[in-house]
Formats: sequence, C-alpha cells, structure tokens
Amino acid sequence: MAGMNEEGRRWYVVNTYSGHENKVKENLEKRVESMGLQDCLFNIVIPEHVETEIKDGKKINKTKNMFPGYVLVEMIMTDEAWYVVRNTSGVTGFIGSSGGGAKPFPLQKHEVDPILKRVGIKTSQIEVHFTEGDLVKVLSGPFAGREGQVEHIDLDKEIATVLIDLFGNKTPMEVELIQLEKADLTVDYD
Repeated sequence: MAGMNEEGRRWYVVNTYSGHENKVKENLEKRVESMGLQDCLFNIVIPEHVETEIKDGKKINKTKNMFPGYVLVEMIMTDEAWYVVRNTSGVTGFIGSSGGGAKPFPLQKHEVDPILKRVGIKTSQIEVHFTEGDLVKVLSGPFAGREGQVEHIDLDKEIATVLIDLFGNKTPMEVELIQLEKADLTVDYD
C-alpha cells in the first residue's frame, strides 16, 4: 500500500486456545481486510516445522506447530490494532502484557529472527557499506582478521563472495555479510 507507515512495526506473541491457531489467523486476516487495518497489522504467522515419521515402512511428512497455542503478529501497536487483535475470536491475550489494560512488550529482534528464519520468512535487510570490488575485512569465523576483495554480493542470501589470499592464491570464499566490514585503507607509517 503506497504511503504505508512502517515505522514502529514489531512482532508480538498472541495467545490462542490450543488447536485454534489457524482459525485465529483466518479471523485476524478477515478483520484486517474488513476494517482497513493494513497499515498497522501486517503479518500473521503460525510457526510450523515439518517432521518426518516412518509409518508402515513409508516416510510421512507432518506439519507440526512449533508453539501450540501461539500466533506471531507483526503490527504497529496502536490502540485500534491492539483492541482488534485482543477481541478476535479465539484470542486469549498477548504474551508480555502485565494485564490491567497494559499493552504488551514486543519480541526482541534476537528472539524473533531465528523463528522467522526457520519458517522461511526473511527477517531483515542487512545494511551493507561496501560494494563489489571493495576491499573488506572478515570480522569473525574461520577467516577472521583476513582481508579480501568483494567479487559478488547476494543480498537475498545475505552473503558475499570474497577473494581471500590462501597460500598465495586468490580463493573465492562465501562469507556472511554480517561478518564483513569495509577495510580501512589508511596507511600507518610508524
């Protein structure tokens, strides 16, 4: 939606009756649409994973809820959005609210990112301060402290291919963007 205010988007945990997670998601999506709340309620996610079972000698994949009785909601915590979510059929409340009409605390980035990544939702766009051809320094991992030239950047996978000098050869290595910083090109003449 053009002009949509995305400032203040945070993830919250909504408590539901166990087994009613899909119905709550469906009800919330209908309410967002019918009440025109697309600019403050964004994503409704039921964290699920696939388990493989062997039954009668055959592999069967079953989708299991990672957190029965809970739904993740990405929203801007306005009074109206808070009211709509709390009063949706099947919702028993928010996790992280002290009660008495207090609004809940959002999930911290380090709490929600692994969950969303596991269910295949891209969580954040890393801010990159270097481009292809730049010299970068590896901050962590097996190549920590080494420098190399960026050959390619893949923002979707959040990795860069860096040419690192290994035994006299420039070897392309895939390094996570978060492990890289632009190399300091100042020369020390001490």
